[in-house]
Amino acid sequence: MLVIEVSDPREAGAKQLLESSHALMAELFSPEENFALDIEDLCTPDIHFFTAREGGEILGTGAIAAREGYAEVKSMFTSHAARGKGVAAALLRQLEDQARALGLNALKLETGEELAAAIRLYERHGFTRCGAFGDYQPNTSSVFMEKQLDDASA
Repeated sequence: MLVIEVSDPREAGAKQLLESSHALMAELFSPEENFALDIEDLCTPDIHFFTAREGGEILGTGAIAAREGYAEVKSMFTSHAARGKGVAAALLRQLEDQARALGLNALKLETGEELAAAIRLYERHGFTRCGAFGDYQPNTSSVFMEKQLDDASA
């Protein structure tokens, strides 16, 4: 059974997946177009970090950073073995629920044009392309997306 839970990004399984994600991003994107948060940056009060696990195995990670009026999706990554099994979708639903619980009405994210599977996942879950937001600047590799969240009290 898949379990999505609040986790510590420094925990061994989560840390291993995050390091794999960081290695992939370093291969695909130049340092100035790589916006992954370091593991310690995922341990701040504005970050809500989750893992997906089956038994003792961590299959995926995801986080939101609480911003003014929205939550930014960060550190979405699943192991190769977990791909196509609904792990990323389950994590994304949890991130949406957490954003609603924080009273935020939108999710925003930055991903890379090279990450076609990630873009398809986000589009399937109602995200649409938008302009750069927050501190991001338009560049040649980033794709910016957003999703408005229904009012949880409705």
